[in-house]
Amino acid sequence: MAVESFMLSLGTSAPPFTLRDVVTGEVYQLDSFAGSSALLVMFICRHCPYVVHVEQEIARIGRDYRDTGLGIIAISSNDAKSYPDDAPPRLKEMAERLALTFPFCCDDTQEVAKAYRAVCTPDLFLFDRQRRLVYRGQLDDSRPGNNRPVTGRDLRAAIDAVMGGTPVNPDQKPSVGCSIKWKPGNAPAYG
Repeated sequence: MAVESFMLSLGTSAPPFTLRDVVTGEVYQLDSFAGSSALLVMFICRHCPYVVHVEQEIARIGRDYRDTGLGIIAISSNDAKSYPDDAPPRLKEMAERLALTFPFCCDDTQEVAKAYRAVCTPDLFLFDRQRRLVYRGQLDDSRPGNNRPVTGRDLRAAIDAVMGGTPVNPDQKPSVGCSIKWKPGNAPAYG
């Protein structure tokens, strides 16, 4: 069943995190992106049809913005025990298949998803240089089966604005996707 993102308040500070990249094993923290002009935090997974629908565009955004000063991190917070396709070895396969240019980390405790109030996959959060939230919402209007092209238009417009030092349009549409697969008894009250 599709759910919409929570739409965390604009201006919210980026919560800290410490996560391990499923490909390299390197540990990433919020401070790992201190030199970045902006930071894109994406909650995605391997098995969700909404993510599968846009995964090529997510990879393309990584390539297109690689040398621009935009920091990017992808996080999977799904319960890997109940959804083994979202376990680190399978996430690593996905990252390698897509040739992701940014870390893809596993939030095994699900505490990072809770801190960001992530609800669905994909759930996208863009922060400015001061790590204040300037965009949260959809990649674009494309959904599985609606025959609209996957362009990344909404997210790209927000990235271009923040990277160019102009205000991000506050009229933002929520992301839509599969709910994060919470561990039994771990679902947050906000979602």
